Amino acid sequence: MNDNANNRRKSSDLPGNREWRERMEHLKDLGATGKAFSVLEYVTGDIGPTPMSDIIRATNITKPSAHRIVNMLCDMGFLEREPTGLGVVPGFKLVELAQQTVTAAAPRGIRHSLLEELARHVGETCNYGILSGAQVTYLDRVESKWPLGLRFDAGSQVPAHCTAIGKLMLSQLSENELLAVTNAVTLTRYTSRTLTNPMHLRKALAEIRQTQVGIDDQEFMDGVVCVSVPVLLPNGKCLGGVAISAPEARMTMETALTYVPKMREVAERYAMTFIP
Repeated sequence: MNDNANNRRKSSDLPGNREWRERMEHLKDLGATGKAFSVLEYVTGDIGPTPMSDIIRATNITKPSAHRIVNMLCDMGFLEREPTGLGVVPGFKLVELAQQTVTAAAPRGIRHSLLEELARHVGETCNYGILSGAQVTYLDRVESKWPLGLRFDAGSQVPAHCTAIGKLMLSQLSENELLAVTNAVTLTRYTSRTLTNPMHLRKALAEIRQTQVGIDDQEFMDGVVCVSVPVLLPNGKCLGGVAISAPEARMTMETALTYVPKMREVAERYAMTFIP
């Protein structure tokens, strides 16, 4: 690679950088998809056209594979061949994807700020999650500032039948959908309060359906209470749930329920970010 090309890149993106080499090796281990992304990452780090020889050297992909991947990415519109023949540049589909990503990221930032607002108001951990089969997936989370906290990263999954968001989301299902879930999975016991009898669980869900408040009173973790409310679109569709959770030593269930009005306010504003 010539010196001018080197000057156009951040030092962290150069092939001689250890972190870069480790990144490329990791992507290679992911097969053809990883190799394709290694090419995209390298090309987008260059202001001008990127020669094929530089791509091969930087990504450590064999010449035949590199040509095949670049041809595929050009066919997909993610790369384009520069008219002068100096190399490839980001294609229109890649630019379009980047613009869509930036546009989508804006409301995600707003949603996170809403969780932060709720966390400051409550003083405890707040999160947003969705139902994924018989699991809840946390899509966003703001942890408590207290030393004793509940550490679940965004993307973590927890069982639905014994968590506040999970029970709230299960209560939104039709009877047939709920039967399919409860018949397909084992209602594992996590604490002495976990509902493992399908009939008892359905009774609890019927109450949640009426109150629109999900409750986990030490059902998933001993000594931890959680409360959730739904994020609803104007048409009534439930997108997920906003929840607060805390050790019972700091917040009783009775106290947690006093925050429901504020939670509903945040959930309503949260839902508005999903409306074009």
